[in-house]
Amino acid sequence: MEINLLCNPHHRNSQGFVLPLFLLDRRIRAMKGAIFYTGRFGSTHQYASWISGASGLPVFDLNKTRPNPSQYDFLVLGSSIIITRPTIKRWLKANWKKIQRKPVLLFTVSGTEPGHPHLKQWLEENLPKEILEHVDYYAFRGRLNLGEVPWWIRLMLKFAAKREEDPQVKQRMTEGFGFMDKNAVKPIVDWVKALQDENLKQTKLQEHEHH
Repeated sequence: MEINLLCNPHHRNSQGFVLPLFLLDRRIRAMKGAIFYTGRFGSTHQYASWISGASGLPVFDLNKTRPNPSQYDFLVLGSSIIITRPTIKRWLKANWKKIQRKPVLLFTVSGTEPGHPHLKQWLEENLPKEILEHVDYYAFRGRLNLGEVPWWIRLMLKFAAKREEDPQVKQRMTEGFGFMDKNAVKPIVDWVKALQDENLKQTKLQEHEHH
């Protein structure tokens, strides 16, 4: 599945990435990015760690620390989806004004396959249109060991499974699942590299013009 580029086209460069004006006005320097994530049972943490290892970006668990998003030029945000709700919902709404002019990629982790209409539905039900139109989005499949989750989540999954008509979804709810894939992070690592390369290209051109 390719990343859905949902950015405002008026703010894109030739590669489709948002480059805020304050970045274009600076002399050459490397773009400073970071990975912020929230998760519950380890899958989102693992994907964030894989992306960090491949891209060199620092990674922050928002459940344990409060990094300042204003210190970064772009962000990769990671979120588990628990019972149809992105766990990063509250943080993203609270901090949106600080990051709305930056390039932002959001990845989610759940048992649902990328491209399934449920993912789009859950995001639209939980995040404002303004955010969804700006961020780039990518979906991963994670893992769920029912023996590791709280009893109330197992209970909710049990009741949801009774109403679910799709046999595969019902099976995931009642038996758990394991879809972790380290190779799946490559498109996000490529997104980071393309963004940094394009910024370097633009700033070099500006410096050349100044000479």
